[in-house]
Amino acid sequence: MSTHRVWKLGADIDTDALAPGAYMKLGIEGIAPHCLERVRPEFAANVRPGDVIVAGPNFGIGSSREQAVAALLLLGIKAVIAPSFGGLFFRNAFNLGLLLLTTAAADRIEHGERIDLELSPPSLVTATGQTMACEPIPPFLLEMVAAGGLFNQLRQQLTTARGGRHVEPLA
Repeated sequence: MSTHRVWKLGADIDTDALAPGAYMKLGIEGIAPHCLERVRPEFAANVRPGDVIVAGPNFGIGSSREQAVAALLLLGIKAVIAPSFGGLFFRNAFNLGLLLLTTAAADRIEHGERIDLELSPPSLVTATGQTMACEPIPPFLLEMVAAGGLFNQLRQQLTTARGGRHVEPLA
């Protein structure tokens, strides 16, 4: 179990709020400082590694841009907790190694609160000791997050399959 500070957001946070289109040509290092500036202008400057986002329904709706997830990871976000997620964002998150926890109880968590995350079974524990269940996460997705994303997971599997020898990616 690990303790994390909460950034509370509302419903329907779209991928353009996470990775604003105006900065897409700058690469992820140029996008991340603008993450959520439309919703929480202070977010990118004040978020710390290990913080979590707690949001309303439909987090990550909109386009399929992977940069929305990559910006959160670059800023150090450990997990996003919400009642529901945009489908493309959901898949991109796990592919890049970002943990998503789905719970209808997200609205009961306050901004700035410190919560503990438990993965087996998925749940949250508030500072007052209240436990909130989350929807189950398939083991293969948890393994993907633990590896740091799909590419890292595949790289580890290839290295293991080759007897520990480093495998260069195909060009």
